[in-house]
Amino acid sequence: MRTLYPEISAYHSEQLDVGDGHSLYLELSGNPNGEPILFIHGGPGGGCLPEHRRFFNPEHYKIILFDQRGCGRSTPHGALESNTTEHLIADIEQIRNQLGIERWALFGGSWGSTLGLAYAQSHPERVNALFLRGIFLCRPRDIQWFYQEGASYLFPDYWESFIAPIPSEKRDDMVSNYYKILTSDNELERMAAAKAWSVWEGRCSTLDPNPSLVDHFGDPHVALAMARIEAHYFANNSFMSDNQLLNNCDRIKQIPTWIVHGRYDVVCPIEQAHLLAKQLPQAHFEIVRDAGHSAFEPGITDRLIHATDQYLELIS
Repeated sequence: MRTLYPEISAYHSEQLDVGDGHSLYLELSGNPNGEPILFIHGGPGGGCLPEHRRFFNPEHYKIILFDQRGCGRSTPHGALESNTTEHLIADIEQIRNQLGIERWALFGGSWGSTLGLAYAQSHPERVNALFLRGIFLCRPRDIQWFYQEGASYLFPDYWESFIAPIPSEKRDDMVSNYYKILTSDNELERMAAAKAWSVWEGRCSTLDPNPSLVDHFGDPHVALAMARIEAHYFANNSFMSDNQLLNNCDRIKQIPTWIVHGRYDVVCPIEQAHLLAKQLPQAHFEIVRDAGHSAFEPGITDRLIHATDQYLELIS
């Protein structure tokens, strides 16, 4: 079973001004002359970690990480203004132009798969390959499953903690009422809600309990950005049209694609990956039988690294 590549440091980092008052953290690691690959983190609002560099062979890949608007080391922290899917697609194009890259591969999981698909469908001529994990189609039913009714039946104990910040008479629309608190002026209520929202996701992300992952999701800096930005997107249908990602698959059928999904993914049930794979019959679709949602579960890590290594073999 393949494991993460050894730890590496970034050889370059910068703050990229993308307009609208936003500045994005951008870094490069690996081989400066290698195959360019962009890591697209989840959330939206999750931010990047040093471990994210380690899914790629550093001798052969030019590894590009960035924090999306409002999260991680990007500024202003937790900002919702001028923060939509179209803005993020434009940001990725600006990064590509800034780095002088003609074409690149994209690697994204969860919301990262959403944004990777949306970018590829907008700019298919710029994408050499797609590596997608924990497919998230961002349809209303997908939001309903995790934040209203569905996952609640599998984790009823964790669900009680998630709904606690919302008064019982307002729990018929959890996303909208969370959004009101997360954008309110009450700092104490806002922070408590942010932690409850983020920890709910962290607790449900792995097949086996992972306290360190839950602690990361509960970190105030991480939780506030993730909760505010996720609620902002999900309350606005993720700024996409109905069934947009499946409807536009014809635009990317020529792009080599790997899809990896945990059989017991509760955050993004596997039906989403199955539907995407049916629209992309050329894709390599692998179901990891003993995994949930997280990229750091052993079986998912193994399949992702196998995919990025396999791509190197194909292009060589």
